[in-house]
Amino acid sequence: MKKTILFLSFVALTGSLFAQKKTTTSATVNFDASTAIDALPKAENKTVTAAVDTKTGTVAFEATVKNFAFTNPRIQEHFNGKDWLNSDNFPKFTFKGKIADLSKVNFAKDDSYTVQVNGDLTVKDVTKPVSTEATIVVSGGTLSTTAAFSIKLADYGITGIPIDAGKVAKEPKITVSAELK
Repeated sequence: MKKTILFLSFVALTGSLFAQKKTTTSATVNFDASTAIDALPKAENKTVTAAVDTKTGTVAFEATVKNFAFTNPRIQEHFNGKDWLNSDNFPKFTFKGKIADLSKVNFAKDDSYTVQVNGDLTVKDVTKPVSTEATIVVSGGTLSTTAAFSIKLADYGITGIPIDAGKVAKEPKITVSAELK
């Protein structure tokens, strides 16, 4: 009997150790660079890899640039072109960060938590700090996360006539959402 209890305790402990990292390959990143002049520069990528380590508070996501879908093929061509994201030379962008106050989140209790996430966003091999508020919803062992922030395109070497003409926002809004298991 003691061996059975010891074995079950070991299995439970091992399971909780492996459950510390929550991941998905179907997170979503929305890119909204619309302006009063043009409402079309909006894209969505539903094939983003994301992870949250519930023990350390580490947060990360990686998106393939060519997987962003625009309703206008011409905008998609610009987005992937050399002046914008140059997806042939820089095929992905990444975020690596950490939950600022991990003690605010009880990953064992179903609830909604608002936290600060600080990290680094790398686009076109340019890395800049990003700090944003995020919401984490814990439900039955699954995490649903959302965060929104803006970036300055010029900070990442993204330029062009449509941006200068006001057809594309100089500071687009990026929204990241994921359901991690």
